[in-house]
Amino acid sequence: MLFHISHTTTYTYSEAVSLCHNLVHLTPRDTEHQTCLSSELHIQPDPQNQWTGADYFGNPITFFTLQAPHRKLTITTMHLIRVESVPTVDRTQSLTCWQVRQILKTQHSVDVLEAVANTYPSVYIPEDRELADFGRDLLTDDTPYLQGVMELTSRIHREFRYDPSATTVTTPLRTVLKLRRGVCQDFAHLQIGVLRAMGLPARYISGYLRTIPAPGTTRLRGVDASHAWVAAWDPNFGWVGFDPTNNMATAMDHIVLCWGRDYDDVAPVRGVILGGGIHEVVVGVDVSTEEEPESTAGILF
Repeated sequence: MLFHISHTTTYTYSEAVSLCHNLVHLTPRDTEHQTCLSSELHIQPDPQNQWTGADYFGNPITFFTLQAPHRKLTITTMHLIRVESVPTVDRTQSLTCWQVRQILKTQHSVDVLEAVANTYPSVYIPEDRELADFGRDLLTDDTPYLQGVMELTSRIHREFRYDPSATTVTTPLRTVLKLRRGVCQDFAHLQIGVLRAMGLPARYISGYLRTIPAPGTTRLRGVDASHAWVAAWDPNFGWVGFDPTNNMATAMDHIVLCWGRDYDDVAPVRGVILGGGIHEVVVGVDVSTEEEPESTAGILF
């Protein structure tokens, strides 16, 4: 399946900005089941300096500087992405939570060390005993890890309400746990926090979600906007995605942009400015698909 994605972020300032430096995570990375065939980044006004590279996690990044006064900044990306079918994972065959923890303690391969790095607290996911208490009964020592993660996914979806007005990017997880409401970012942070509090590896995925609801059914949340979900690591299956906002394992309609320990590692746009006064941010995302022509469907890039 081919996905066409456009993502526009517009900043409007009440006063002129004389200087700004920005770092953006807006170029999709390649994965085992996803290939970015083309990607364009357009910035207005034109930057005086711009370079591309990769961050610590291997995510593509772009840094740019605007040195001329401006009262509006528009960042637009357009991508063409091929997504292959994601194999179904038999979650009941994953290692138990106890076995996963033992491997993290005793083995030192690159994959294991990467998983270990995703068991520690991070900026938006501090260590908190209340988080462990929330999922302790679902993730016992004998529970197959990925099966327990799916049950935790369902619990968050069942007990928490999607409410964009309830939280901001800086709302503490303990507050989210108390309010029982939030957005995809909150639910991803919550699920990761629960798993890490129990010594289990999980990372934050930023991306997009495309769905076409069947007649008479409810459209999945997170559509036509940046979306966030979770990946949990099992030695037998690698990193497996779970979407607590929509109570599902991830599939072809989840398009990965980047990953890190939490939102702080992968914020789409972050930077510093001089001036600007009061500013407003408007984000628009469009995701569409097309079937790949038969002549290229079997080609691997």
